Amino acid sequence: MGSHDEREESYQYVYKDVFFLLSTSLAKKEQDGGDEKKQVQKKKVKELKLLDSKSAQNLSIFLGSFRLPYEEIKNAILEVNEKILTESLVQNLVKQLPAPEQLSVLGDMKDEYDDLAESEQFGVVMSTVNQLMPRLQAILFKLQFEEQLNNIKPDVVSVTAACEELRGSQNFSTLLQIILLLGNYMNAGSRNGKAFGFSISYLCKLRDTKSSDQKQTLLHFLADVCQEQYPDIMTFPDELIHVEKASRVSAETVQKNVELMGRQVRDLEGLLKKFPPPQSDKDLFVEKMSSFIVSAHEQHEKLDLMHKNMEKQYADLGDYFVFDPSKISVEELFGDLNTFKNMFQQAVKENQKRKEAEEKIKRAKLAREKAEREKEEKGKRNQLLDINAEGDETGIMDGLLEALQSGAAFRRKRGPRQADSIVSLSQLVLETCSPTTDVLVMQ
Repeated sequence: MGSHDEREESYQYVYKDVFFLLSTSLAKKEQDGGDEKKQVQKKKVKELKLLDSKSAQNLSIFLGSFRLPYEEIKNAILEVNEKILTESLVQNLVKQLPAPEQLSVLGDMKDEYDDLAESEQFGVVMSTVNQLMPRLQAILFKLQFEEQLNNIKPDVVSVTAACEELRGSQNFSTLLQIILLLGNYMNAGSRNGKAFGFSISYLCKLRDTKSSDQKQTLLHFLADVCQEQYPDIMTFPDELIHVEKASRVSAETVQKNVELMGRQVRDLEGLLKKFPPPQSDKDLFVEKMSSFIVSAHEQHEKLDLMHKNMEKQYADLGDYFVFDPSKISVEELFGDLNTFKNMFQQAVKENQKRKEAEEKIKRAKLAREKAEREKEEKGKRNQLLDINAEGDETGIMDGLLEALQSGAAFRRKRGPRQADSIVSLSQLVLETCSPTTDVLVMQ
């Protein structure tokens, strides 16, 4: 065996070799791991070749939210598959898709597909669909058509019905006559005292004219007159049931929506006439959209006729009530009428509460007066009873004194007549006393 120094030197060489091997191995692993990490990062983040970063990011977010394979989206567009093509998805496609010229460039980059970013890969797939944007816009119109129709038609119906109700309500016409009469009476002697009519907007100002004590308005007085003398008029709010809905309708908005729907129908009809033949067996766009446009055209024609009738009804209403339909909008006219109707009904309720309060005060006053009368009559009866009682006692005493003075109380007859005299004295006392007076007779 070698010396101690030799062994120690040998161990040091061994330790150095082991440390060198371990360090080399770890360094290699770190290098290999770093290379793999760089490759993963390089795989995840690819450089954009055509789209700008903001557009690519928005498109990537959209694709991530729906999580559908690109080919599946493409086939759904070709087939007009409404189970996949929801309104939200199509709206986002129209908004997020690259411009047609960019899609054309991306279509030429299909050989570089694997090297493109996800958003650009999607663009490559979509570029294979002929007339992509017109297709999407037509499909979106089809998806939204029923909703648009259901939004426009109720407004047209409400305004038309409100016009018919207003012209047909005899009770409302009578109410207007009464209001005109009241106005002329109040303005007698002035230049407004012989008016032939008034503006509908004046109805809402009836509440502004108040009585001298500020407790009632002209509207309260009108409601009272109608309720007491013209009870049939009180039902006029029930004859104008569509006025409230009509007050929320903008005729201008309705007209714009009807015209927009007409343009969309005509645009789709024109698109289908010149649309290229199907690009594959899955391309059902022309077939499905042709069926839809026939129905859409018919429904729009009906809606257009209804809208024209609504406009005529409103124009006739202007002639009937003598106002200019071009200056007073549907929303303004029916808004004033609805406000007046609500104000009138509120005035009726307030009148009822006022009458109930007055009746309550009247009953309380009558009850007080009755109680005071009863109290007064009771006092008089008690006083009379006291006087009568005093008179009875005085009469008894006077009778007894007179009997004693005359000697009648002491007269006796002989024999059997003695008892009669005693009875006569007792009878005298009893006759002198009132029936309710207690008399003590001493024997």
